[in-house]
Amino acid sequence: MTKTTHALIEQYRQCRENSEALVANLSAEDCQIQAMADVSPMKWHLAHTSWFFETFLLAPKKIISAPLHPDFKVLFNSYYQGIGEQFSRPQRGVLSRPSLRQVMDYRHWVDNHVVAALEHDSDECAEWVNLGIAHEQQHQELMRMDMLYNFSVNPLFPTLDEHLVCPSNEQPRQWLDFANADAQIGAQTGFSFDNERPRHRVYINEFSIASHLVTNADYLSFIDADGYQRSEFWHSDGFSWLQRQQIKAPLYWRYQNNNWYEFTPQGLIPLAMNAPVRHLSFYEASAFAQFKGARLPSEFEWEWAMEQAQAGHCDIAQIDDCAWQWTLSSYQPYPGFRPFAGDAGEYNGKFMVNQQVLRGGSYFTPKQHTRLTYRNFFYPHQRWMCSGIRLAKDRIYE
Repeated sequence: MTKTTHALIEQYRQCRENSEALVANLSAEDCQIQAMADVSPMKWHLAHTSWFFETFLLAPKKIISAPLHPDFKVLFNSYYQGIGEQFSRPQRGVLSRPSLRQVMDYRHWVDNHVVAALEHDSDECAEWVNLGIAHEQQHQELMRMDMLYNFSVNPLFPTLDEHLVCPSNEQPRQWLDFANADAQIGAQTGFSFDNERPRHRVYINEFSIASHLVTNADYLSFIDADGYQRSEFWHSDGFSWLQRQQIKAPLYWRYQNNNWYEFTPQGLIPLAMNAPVRHLSFYEASAFAQFKGARLPSEFEWEWAMEQAQAGHCDIAQIDDCAWQWTLSSYQPYPGFRPFAGDAGEYNGKFMVNQQVLRGGSYFTPKQHTRLTYRNFFYPHQRWMCSGIRLAKDRIYE
């Protein structure tokens, strides 16, 4: 076995262990619940990430002669039409069977076959194992997002993880200026998803971007100024959304006994004023930017600025360890986009409509999963993910 193969096997095993660690302190009942259609039960995530390895590696490479459970092909297929039928996403919480124990057995069955395949022919399998690891890391963040939402509707406000704390910022936010740039955007080397490629040329007009994310205290000033009632700050769709849904604050804020609290992985705690505001929709992020006389950055401005910071040319904080940052950019393919081969081509490309790009990473994101070219994406109204705000503004018209 080569050192490269050994390292990949260890990376695979660590990834799989990390997923199981996320449910180590949860009950079987916790792992079953699904509080809204956008979230999935923990048990489903654990099974689906195993289904991914079975479907895209073990079966097509004929590493297995037959599936362990034929019905899993439907139960744990998320959205791959080319693979076949999928069980209804909003109904995943009714799947009391297979049991959590059976799902864990399924995971270990998949693990044994993946490791054996790598030991036998790592060159043939490495590409799909790397994609499967990245896919599972995405689901590790989803597991935290989904379980936080599931617990948020419980009046007991259970603790998800007392050690998972979003970093606060004590430094004043500053504006950093960038000149016109003929920039190269997108991934070039190393692993990346297909939506990050190809690297291509983008002209960026001069702009300014904030050194830090918007804090809870900043956002509270928007609420105190009746920001949720003032239509002049909002997109038309956004204002209709907040009226229809009676939105008055970020998703997990609660106003009790004349004080603001926030539901976090530690449970319901007093609002941390210096922490980045989180769990906002694109509509809310845009409205706050309007309130401040600013705007959101484009995804190209964001990537260019962060590359300059990474190169030591400027000081930008909270890039990928606090909250994903909404951008002005709609989720579209790059020029020359080529999806993954085969059925995996459904991974990203078919979602490139009516969604917005977020950049960076959050304190829910596995540390080894972020990179400056990463393109996350959600619908404008969604906010159960750990999403925040980095302000930008034009300089060309000043």
